[in-house]
Amino acid sequence: MLLAFGWGNERIAAALRITQPTLRKYYFSELKARDIQRDRLDLKRYMQVFEAAEQGNVGAMRLLEQLIAKSDLALTTGRINEAQRKSSAKPETPGKKAQERLDAHNVVGGDADSGWGDDIKPGSGMH
Repeated sequence: MLLAFGWGNERIAAALRITQPTLRKYYFSELKARDIQRDRLDLKRYMQVFEAAEQGNVGAMRLLEQLIAKSDLALTTGRINEAQRKSSAKPETPGKKAQERLDAHNVVGGDADSGWGDDIKPGSGMH
């Protein structure tokens, strides 16, 4: 429960009146699963509300609808943020060697911006 609320090891050990090494020794697997403890707490709460709603509790039905809407909003927000993150990622820039090859190709290809025109194009009359 304390992990679900985001408490640190020092605070949990103090609340249990044990040392941190003792906490780590006897609660290693629980501490290792720190990140999923909040999800487990939410799951238990959702199941309690769901069971009460199935038994006809109108307040639980309303709360369940609110929890579902909140969950849907969080999922949608996460998807939007991920899409924005992907679209705003800077394009990959070529490495030094790849850029040199690209620059050489542009010069030999007679790119109008290079200023060389047809002067060094293969078959341009230079023998």
